[in-house]
Amino acid sequence: MSSAVRVSGAPFPRVSLAVIGIAVMAAVVPTPAGWVERIYSHQLYPLAQNTVTRLSSLVGFALFDVVLLLGAAGLSVWWWRSLRRPGRGDRTLGRAVGRQLFRTAVIAAGVYLLFVAVWGLNYRRVPLASKLDYAQSRVTPTALADLAAESVRRVNALYDLARATPWTGLIEFPSVLAPAYERVQQRLGATRTAVAGVPKATMLTAYFQRAGIDGMLNPFSLEVLVNDTVLPFERPFVVAHEWAHLAGYANEAEASFVGWLTCLAGNDQSRYSGWLFLARRLLPAVSPVARADLWAALDDGPQAHIRAIDVRLARTVPVVSRNARRVYDRFLRANRVDAGIASYGLVVDLVLGTDGTPVWRGLASEL
Repeated sequence: MSSAVRVSGAPFPRVSLAVIGIAVMAAVVPTPAGWVERIYSHQLYPLAQNTVTRLSSLVGFALFDVVLLLGAAGLSVWWWRSLRRPGRGDRTLGRAVGRQLFRTAVIAAGVYLLFVAVWGLNYRRVPLASKLDYAQSRVTPTALADLAAESVRRVNALYDLARATPWTGLIEFPSVLAPAYERVQQRLGATRTAVAGVPKATMLTAYFQRAGIDGMLNPFSLEVLVNDTVLPFERPFVVAHEWAHLAGYANEAEASFVGWLTCLAGNDQSRYSGWLFLARRLLPAVSPVARADLWAALDDGPQAHIRAIDVRLARTVPVVSRNARRVYDRFLRANRVDAGIASYGLVVDLVLGTDGTPVWRGLASEL
């Protein structure tokens, strides 16, 4: 008996079909969140992350760039050679294309399974809000207005302190912000803490700038990539946000919340960056009259920084940004984040829903 099955008239090993089948099952079969939380997110993933991130941090360039270039080149050459010299069973170009599409699907399925195993299963962990002293009743217009006013007061008070020393460079973040990162993970109940990887610049900066992307986590080598055009006073929060992904907080709102907490637990520069991020989120959410009053209450320095961020973001290309957001929205929904890209905005709910509790109030030093 033949050890292969036939697909569209051409023989393919059973193992290839098995890889695709397992990938489909991994994508659609429900996974108990409690199991993922206990076994994967708290045990297996941190062990792997500690090793992989330490190794990838030894390399001074983004491994993602190398893999992307080699992968794109290799895939193109492989397709060209396969269609230029079809196999013996491929009497027509259509059959050759079909065979090659199947082989590519097998590779894609294998990459997806690797993604799920190395990092992607974190999308299925227990929601952070259910593990905190979180109450939806705290999320009110009054609370939002009060927090917006507090964020203005905080950035005003921290502005001069943050500028007292040169802004932290990417390579310096592990030594400057890592203690705060570990402290926040422990406060949130981590039994094994993730290590802080060295943030890296990437050849994708030109694309990031046009798409409005500040940074990303490479889910295979567990390294953090940062848009090189991100301004110095934005960098602490951007790095802390991506480190939160590195710690297994896949949901964007949770990553922003954990990143914000990390900034609060850090030095004056990181606290300024964290509160500036929150102020920019909160000001558009209050009434126009309140927004005008809060803007007037901002000192000239923070106002200039917010304007500089707006100028940077204005350099995005609308069609590139829209397509990037659309692709990422579909990616998030495919990984069971029902809110899709709208999950970014839910960080305000997490901050307000835990306000007045030790979750973050203890980290926010009095000014």
